[in-house]
Amino acid sequence: MIVQGGCHCGAVRFSAQLPEPPVAALECNCSVCSMTGFIHIIVAHAQFDLLAGSELLTSYRFGSGAAEHLFCSVCGVKSFYQPRSHPDAWSVNAFGLDERPELEIDFFDGREWERAKAALDGTEAAG
Repeated sequence: MIVQGGCHCGAVRFSAQLPEPPVAALECNCSVCSMTGFIHIIVAHAQFDLLAGSELLTSYRFGSGAAEHLFCSVCGVKSFYQPRSHPDAWSVNAFGLDERPELEIDFFDGREWERAKAALDGTEAAG
């Protein structure tokens, strides 16, 4: 299924190919995700198209610097970004989609990132 979305002001727009619902999503409790209410839908780079606004994206990195948080420089909304956890995919904010599909939301303990990533990859049991 093809979905579209973007930032609040509409300057940044994208389309993405998602599987049929329910779509897997992650709710993270790290400092930035919990403050911004970001619900992650992981989309492979090849299944994502930035339609407008690339020149308006502002980058922010913190912690390890591996994740690149991309904000619209006009309205400040982060509708997608390059996550540390999935270097070959974008993380799209479910709240930034024009029409949100049914989601199956799992919890990701971003405050204990290494353990949560291992659990996500199936290399360690989540506690």
